[in-house]
Amino acid sequence: MSEQADLAETFLRGLQQRICTAVEKIDGGARFEEDAWERAAGGGGMTRVLRDGAVFEQAGVNFSRVSGNQLPPSATAHRPELAGGSFVATGVSLVLHPRNPHVPTTHANVRYFEASKEGVDPVWWFGGGFDLTPFYPRDEDVRHWHTVARDLCAPFGNDVHTRYKQWCDEYFYLKHRDETRGVGGLFFDDLNEGGFERCFDFMQAVGNGFLDAYTPIVERRKDTPYGDREREFQLYRRGRYVEFNLVYDRGTLFGLQSGGRTESILMSLPPRVRFEYAYVPEPGSAEAKLAEYLKPRDWL
Repeated sequence: MSEQADLAETFLRGLQQRICTAVEKIDGGARFEEDAWERAAGGGGMTRVLRDGAVFEQAGVNFSRVSGNQLPPSATAHRPELAGGSFVATGVSLVLHPRNPHVPTTHANVRYFEASKEGVDPVWWFGGGFDLTPFYPRDEDVRHWHTVARDLCAPFGNDVHTRYKQWCDEYFYLKHRDETRGVGGLFFDDLNEGGFERCFDFMQAVGNGFLDAYTPIVERRKDTPYGDREREFQLYRRGRYVEFNLVYDRGTLFGLQSGGRTESILMSLPPRVRFEYAYVPEPGSAEAKLAEYLKPRDWL
């Protein structure tokens, strides 16, 4: 495929390694297991999963580069003229599920996509972002998270952070629950404005900025005492993560529709989760307070 795809792949492979190294250092116990895989229709990847660590109950960091001669429906929904075309997609996606309920779950993804079809000009675009899903949120953590997001966007335009924060709030929204999945962050897709180099720079800024946003929060909260009540609430709220990923997430749909590796696609799901019928937290409790954070707002 193209030189552009090769450049993106080189960065993404390095990003996966840097994030895994940092997560292992934070955890201080478990190590990532590597699982290389190939896709029969073209391409493959490297899934890395850390389990039963001191800090992370499960952490998955996945690199993939896949190609094919038939774009899946999820990729042509907004570009019907490309239906039936060929494609290459490369990206890093991660979900970190901490053990301590006071440490937020987080997700990040950065990716590059290009497609071609006879009679249609080839197209390429970048996408990605990161978002935070706390169970017992702290204002200082949320403000730090959004400050890093704002600052990394600043060199690319005065309106970039505002647009991509809003897109994140709208994307990670559970319509059937009337709540956001967490406290947001950044989300962008179909990015090709300003040329390849500028878009590639922005994708790199998002990928590199993730650890700056997340690591200080983990360090502050990983030793906070908790009991069965907090653990049970964490497991219950993880159910929202399952609901979003299986009902709405475009990355999950693309992976499954394109014949991707099911284990790698679904590594984002939490290792333990519980569902409870018609659960309502006790009024005035720390658990009830979470609802205040699940509406979009300007945290800065």
